[in-house]
Amino acid sequence: MRSIVISALFETLPTFGIACLRFNFRGVEESEGTYAEGRDEPLDVVAALDAAMSAASDADIVGPLALIGWSFGADMALATDDGRITGWLGIAPPLRFRPPSAYAAIGADARPKFLVLAAHDEFRPPEEIATETRGWRATRIEVVAGASHFFVGRTDRVVTLASDFVLSLTGG
Repeated sequence: MRSIVISALFETLPTFGIACLRFNFRGVEESEGTYAEGRDEPLDVVAALDAAMSAASDADIVGPLALIGWSFGADMALATDDGRITGWLGIAPPLRFRPPSAYAAIGADARPKFLVLAAHDEFRPPEEIATETRGWRATRIEVVAGASHFFVGRTDRVVTLASDFVLSLTGG
């Protein structure tokens, strides 16, 4: 929740009029529960969606719902099939925390998906992710030059790509 990537998004996206909710997965910091190696964490994503939708209705916020995650969070986002989601943005998803079948529903879904990959990712090269997702529908991939998995010095590019993606979901 406090990684450099998520912090940059959480700080900047609201300046574009994009409401954000960030959370820790079970067992992280003060969160209840125990880490389940990716098996149960998609339930945390759904709980966050429930909280976001409740907050949005309380504040009369309307618009598309983009599910954005980085690294492990990207894997959990890309494994969460929920009808409320307008599109998915996976930032440096290793696609290793769930079995390949867990990503099949999202890959086959016609809603937009955008994968932002690091050119020098230490955990999984962008070429492998591109190969693994080749058959996914409505999926765009962008590789950020000079970036490592943590996007140090390149978070500005990630924020620009993320805001452009979310704004494209609104049609503006």
